[in-house]
Amino acid sequence: MLVSAWEGRFGRMRLDALFEDLESQFAALQDGDLYGEVAERIRAEVGKITLLDRLRGAVGTIVRVELTHAEPVRGELVRVGKDCLLLEAERFEEWLIPVEALTSIHGLGPWAEPAEGAIAAKLGLAHLLRGIARDRSPVTLFCAGPHAHPITGTIDRVGADFIEMAEHPLDAPRRRTEVYNTRLVPTQSLSALRRR
Repeated sequence: MLVSAWEGRFGRMRLDALFEDLESQFAALQDGDLYGEVAERIRAEVGKITLLDRLRGAVGTIVRVELTHAEPVRGELVRVGKDCLLLEAERFEEWLIPVEALTSIHGLGPWAEPAEGAIAAKLGLAHLLRGIARDRSPVTLFCAGPHAHPITGTIDRVGADFIEMAEHPLDAPRRRTEVYNTRLVPTQSLSALRRR
């Protein structure tokens, strides 16, 4: 009788230990499943973030952008449109850069920000180019192409898919006597615009 009571207690202790072990394994599996589910949800949310969201999260910081057909530009990211960005660089230069011309961006923080409002989401390259044309500011265009070189002058017109540029020296006002060429540039070939 004493032996069977000892075996009963010992057997119950082994069963208790087994149940505790199984419960801890089950809890670990649940924690692991929860961790896996959270990690998967985070990956899914990150997968929805766009380049423009990342750029909007960096507004106000100094970044360096590398372009397809122009030298890298470094400056403060001041605005992000629906298809372009605006940098303020040294010497009071403004750089308008189409997103399609970017090859990489350096100096972004970890943040992202969605577009705010319907109007902000619609303002883009064409709107900004039309504003520059209205200002009559002299600009330098950097365009794609194997033999492309910077073009200086004033934007006369901005169409649906082109820029019409009156070429003249940057230090001369846009006068008929100073204009030596009128050039039509497809907007898709624009790598960057610099305005001083």
